[in-house]
Amino acid sequence: MKQKIFFYISLAPVLVMSACSDDSPDKNKTMVAQGPVSAIHKSMQPVAPVKRWYSEEQVVQGNQLFQQNCAQCHKPDASGDPNWKQVNAEGKLPPPPLNGTAHAWHHPLPLLQQVVRRGGIPMGGSMPAFADKLTTEQINDILAWVQSHWPDAIYAKWAQMNAQAARRKQG
Repeated sequence: MKQKIFFYISLAPVLVMSACSDDSPDKNKTMVAQGPVSAIHKSMQPVAPVKRWYSEEQVVQGNQLFQQNCAQCHKPDASGDPNWKQVNAEGKLPPPPLNGTAHAWHHPLPLLQQVVRRGGIPMGGSMPAFADKLTTEQINDILAWVQSHWPDAIYAKWAQMNAQAARRKQG
C-alpha cells in the first residue's frame, strides 16, 4: 500500500508539469517520450521530463529517414524482432528493438552513431553500414527519432551513462 501511495505522490509532479507545458515552438524544449516500457523498466521510478539533446525537427526528419532506411528490419515502430537475443538460422542476431525495450539505450551516443555508420556485422548482426548512404546529421536525426521512443526513465539513465562515458573519454 505504501508503494502505491509513493507512486501516486511521485507521479503527481509529472502530471502537473505535463498539464502546464508550454506548446510554443522551441528548439530546446524538453522532449517527452511516448514509447512503450518493457516489464523490466516498469520497476523504474517515474521521473520528471528530461531535457533531451535533440529537437522536434530532428525527430520529424529522423522518422522519415528511419522509415526509408531502417524500418524494413527494425519495424516501422522500432519494435524490432521479438527474438532479437537468439541467433537465427543464418547464425546472425536479428534486429533488436530500438524503442527503449532492448539494449540500445545501454550505449553512449558515439557508439550508436558508429553502429549506424559501420553496421552491425562486427557485433554479430546483419545490419549494413550506412556511412556511404547517410550523413552524420541524418544519422543523428534517426537516433533522435529512436530516442524519442524511450521513456523518460530510460532516457535519464542513458543520459547519465552517456555523460559518464564522455567524461572518461576526455579524462
